[in-house]
Amino acid sequence: MAEINLLRSLPESKRNVKARETAKTEEHIRISREYGEMYFDGPREYGYGGYRYDGRWQPVAKDIVDHFGLKPGDRVLDIGCAKGFLVKDLRAIGIDAVGVDVSEYGLAHAEPEAKDHLQIASADNIPFEDKSFSAVLAINCLHNLNRASCVKAIKEMERLAPPGKAFLQVDSYHTPEQKEIFESWVLTAKFYDYPEGWLKVFEEANYTGDWFWTII
Repeated sequence: MAEINLLRSLPESKRNVKARETAKTEEHIRISREYGEMYFDGPREYGYGGYRYDGRWQPVAKDIVDHFGLKPGDRVLDIGCAKGFLVKDLRAIGIDAVGVDVSEYGLAHAEPEAKDHLQIASADNIPFEDKSFSAVLAINCLHNLNRASCVKAIKEMERLAPPGKAFLQVDSYHTPEQKEIFESWVLTAKFYDYPEGWLKVFEEANYTGDWFWTII
């Protein structure tokens, strides 16, 4: 297990890193958690504000291949794949990538190169056989579950890949100030904590993979 930033090549978020000037509402949260059109392609206050492929995951795909020592034909699972951007870019470099997500909208509007390799499933109940992947990824999705389901989802990652062949990234913060800003923005996350709290979750799940934090 190690803390490593496999998303270091992504461009920095353009989000204004300060507390929201207009408070989010319960209605914003409810609609965002439907993971439908409003979340992906609606106004910014409901989620991404337009989730479109722009090639930014291509260097991430290469870093993942290098990190895990993958070779052409190796099977990789992307949990929380959304519209399949990373699946597309992994497949473009010879990896047999597949994805799962809870969003019917996301999968219906997935990249054509990925669409046939994606299916509906929740991170805590994934319909694949034990050790059927060379590596498993869960990037910025597990925090959308409650704490108990996070533990189950991480156990699923362990079940599906060899020991040490997993990577996850979750919402976190290092200071009370960062926590306050995060909580003013968060729409979909149900469980979040300081890194120390997340590490306890990893320990409960007997996680052997790598991780990193998404800090606003």
